[in-house]
Amino acid sequence: MRGACPFAGVFLMTLSTRARRAALLTPLALLAAPAPAMACACGCGIFDVGDGTLMADADSGLTIWARYAHMVQDQLREGDHRANPADNGDKRIATDFYTIGADYRINARWQVKLELPLVQRAFTTTDDGTYAAAEGTVNTRRLTDLGDMTLRATYTGLFANGATGLTLGLKLPTGRASSPAGPLGGAGFDRDTLPGTGSTDLILGAHHVGMITPRLSYFVQGQYQFAMSTRDGYRPGNEADATVGLTYDTSASPDGFGILPGIQLIGATRAHDTGDNADPLNTGYRRLLIAPGVKWRLSHRASLFTDVAFPIAQHVNAGDPALGDSGQLVAPAQLRVQFTYKI
Repeated sequence: MRGACPFAGVFLMTLSTRARRAALLTPLALLAAPAPAMACACGCGIFDVGDGTLMADADSGLTIWARYAHMVQDQLREGDHRANPADNGDKRIATDFYTIGADYRINARWQVKLELPLVQRAFTTTDDGTYAAAEGTVNTRRLTDLGDMTLRATYTGLFANGATGLTLGLKLPTGRASSPAGPLGGAGFDRDTLPGTGSTDLILGAHHVGMITPRLSYFVQGQYQFAMSTRDGYRPGNEADATVGLTYDTSASPDGFGILPGIQLIGATRAHDTGDNADPLNTGYRRLLIAPGVKWRLSHRASLFTDVAFPIAQHVNAGDPALGDSGQLVAPAQLRVQFTYKI
């Protein structure tokens, strides 16, 4: 069972007058990091970004949100191209992410954020004869468990308008990082397909938001995440992510109902996983995704956001097919829906 990779992460913003309005217009996203908080075969980190990073237009306040995300990884890639499915014993990984989160804006300069995912995964792979059936049998293993919790603090007091911020965060090893055993006693999941990485990661980020016109806003953001402590012979690869996006507000007022279409470009690069229980040859990647989306502002407190991310360029690390298996399973699209409420 090879060719999976933990991913994820994000952060975000908040601020003052004009810049604060820019933030409200921007169905932000943030990057990826293990989801930072979750491990999966290439791609799940894209979901650790979203409208839940937005803050209320006030000096303080609490925002809560719930997000659903879905992807099916059924395309095998080696390097820059599609590969023969026979090169890899792993065939398909279907994942649903159910994430709850809260943002608390302490004052005009400080914001804290917490998020916790629940991961539901169906992993179709080739049995080695120890899990549930004879060697060479293709079967599906299922798992539903918590992912890794992420805590972040964002400072937006660098400049008077609050449009630029710095983020410091931790991904905590709250998610399941050990595989359930099958009917024959063998492990059903590799370390890189489990909901948790077992590592404590440091997250460093920065962002900037602004207005191009009274209705058109932009944002840029970046994040770097790396494991400070690991466990059981598995260390997820360091990851760097960057996002740039535009949002257009079609409504006349920022306080009532409005429709805000937007688009993002999301880039990510991840190093090989390392350790005795890792698969260094078939983990790590570089990718660029485009994510069109729309935000419905239902009231001055509630909003609904959805987008779909599509890869437009990607390179995955892959081992030698002659060694038995290689490549990584990737998803042709990734869906996300999020409801946000400002208390």
